Amino acid sequence: MTQTSPGIPLDTAAIMSLTLEAILYGFSVLMFLGTIWIITYKRSIRDINRPTVAVATLLLLLSTAHIIAGIIRVEDGLVNHRDTSQGDPAAFFEDLSEGMFVVKDVLLILQTLLGDGLVIYRCYIVWQSVWIIVMPCIMWCGIVVFGAFGVYNFAHASSDNIFTNQNGHFVATFMTLTLVTNLLSSGLLAYRIWINERQVSGIRASKGKLPLLRVLVDAAILYSAALCSSIICFALSNNGLYVMADLNVPIISIAFYMVFIRIASSQHSQDYISTVLRGTSEIERRNSQQYPMESLNGIYKQNDASLTFLPDTSKGHYCSYIA
Repeated sequence: MTQTSPGIPLDTAAIMSLTLEAILYGFSVLMFLGTIWIITYKRSIRDINRPTVAVATLLLLLSTAHIIAGIIRVEDGLVNHRDTSQGDPAAFFEDLSEGMFVVKDVLLILQTLLGDGLVIYRCYIVWQSVWIIVMPCIMWCGIVVFGAFGVYNFAHASSDNIFTNQNGHFVATFMTLTLVTNLLSSGLLAYRIWINERQVSGIRASKGKLPLLRVLVDAAILYSAALCSSIICFALSNNGLYVMADLNVPIISIAFYMVFIRIASSQHSQDYISTVLRGTSEIERRNSQQYPMESLNGIYKQNDASLTFLPDTSKGHYCSYIA
């Protein structure tokens, strides 16, 4: 018996989500190639930021695995099992315990954890304070817990309606925690950068500055808009939730690649970041006792117009890339 949830039928939702996801996946592949090119162009192997390459590649692999699982599921529902699902393809797609549906959920959770982890890591790199990321980390752990319980319940689901059974509570909590974690971490990150810009506004006379704050905010808005759409669909018990859930996977990758490429391609990035670092170093030294935070000047180094955070051998700092 198929669901009576409003919105598009589940078989139509599966086809629509796969089509839209394939389009976004194509964009993410192009942006991945652009990211790798920027990282490796005219650089020796020793100068390549390997953590960045690893994270970018992992995002692509998870997106690729997710869309492959989606293709297999659509083929099973519309071709292989079209005559065994009570004569209705939608009956196949409403089965929450179906193997490929569970696999897709696992991949979505892993992609979400990686994306939220990157935002939290950016926040830590900019603030250089563990206390700043305590609450985001707690919520990130909550995402892990509710994601794991959700997948387990999907695999042992006794009801096919995700909006009314116990799975719905896990789904709603998972999406809410993800949204709040992203907004909180991005807000702290944007606030820190905004403060730095205000501190150097009187030093730097040029108007052509790196739109670092705008880039990060754009990525946060893109990710948050997708999450809000998913939450709205869930609140309305609309089958569009299945579409938005699939689209979140390539959107996470696109947001990561977008930040790195736009920052790296800025013509004025080196001048702007170096100005910010020079301008904030004196202020932070004066406030070092009030705010236990290391000077950004000793942490960040600009490398060929890309936000690459390299070891500061003079002070023994070992910092990684943020994008």
